[in-house]
Amino acid sequence: MFSTFKSSKKWLFTLGGLLGLFGLIAFTEIRYGQKHVGKVVIQIDQVDGNRFLTRRDVMGYLTNEGADPLVGKDYASVDLKRLEKRLKQHGLIRNCQISRDLPGDLLVVIEQPHPLARLLVSGDGVRMMSGQYVSEDGRFFPISMNYSARVPILTGGYFEQNRSLVSERNQSLLELLKRIHDDPFWRAQIAELSVDKEGMVTMQPQLGNHQIEFGLPTELDAKFRKLKLVYTDILPAKTWDRYSRINVQYRNQIICE
Repeated sequence: MFSTFKSSKKWLFTLGGLLGLFGLIAFTEIRYGQKHVGKVVIQIDQVDGNRFLTRRDVMGYLTNEGADPLVGKDYASVDLKRLEKRLKQHGLIRNCQISRDLPGDLLVVIEQPHPLARLLVSGDGVRMMSGQYVSEDGRFFPISMNYSARVPILTGGYFEQNRSLVSERNQSLLELLKRIHDDPFWRAQIAELSVDKEGMVTMQPQLGNHQIEFGLPTELDAKFRKLKLVYTDILPAKTWDRYSRINVQYRNQIICE
C-alpha cells in the first residue's frame, strides 16, 4: 500500500512537471508572438456595397510590393505611424488606422473616399476619361480597376484651374453634387454636369433630350423645387421630348423652349 502511494505521488510529480513544461513553452510562444508580427488583418469599408481596393492592394502598399515584408518582423522595428503615412499617400485611401492585438496580429482598418461625380477632360476636341472621382470632401482621387461607381459625369472648363473642390470658393458646387448624390430621384435622373469657366452649371438628364440650365450653384432649394415641378407636372403633360432647353436659374421663373 505504501509502495502504491509512492508510485502515485511520483506520477503526480511527473504529470505536474510535464504540465509546467508545456505551460512554459506556450507562454514563451505567446510572448514571442506578441513581439513579432503574426497575421496582417485588413478591414476595408464599402462604397455602395463595393470596394475600390482589395486586401492584396493594401498589402502591396504596406510592404512596398513585397520589398519590405511585415509578417514575422520584430514589433520593435515596426513604425505604425510610418505605415499609416505610407497608406495615406494613396488616393484610394481616405483614412486608416493601424494597431496590433494581444496575439501579435497587425490590424489595418481602411476608410475609402466616397465619390460624388466622375471627372472627364477634353483633349484635341475629344472627351477622354481623366481617371478621377470627386470625393464627398471635395478632393479628386483616381479610378479603380476593381469597381466603377455609378455617379454623374463632371465636365467643363471650370476644372482646368480647379483641381479640387476643397476651397471655400468651391463649396457651393460641392454642395450641389452632394444634393444630387443624397436624393434618390436626382441621383437617378442627372447624368452629367458641365461647369463653364465662370462656374455656370448645365445638366444633362438620363431621360429626355433637353438640357437643364441651372446657372450658378446657388439657391439650391428654390431651383430644385422648380425643376421637380418640371418633371412631375410639365413634362408628363407635354411629353418628355417636347423641349430642348429648361432654364431654372432665374428667380420665380421656369423657361421651357
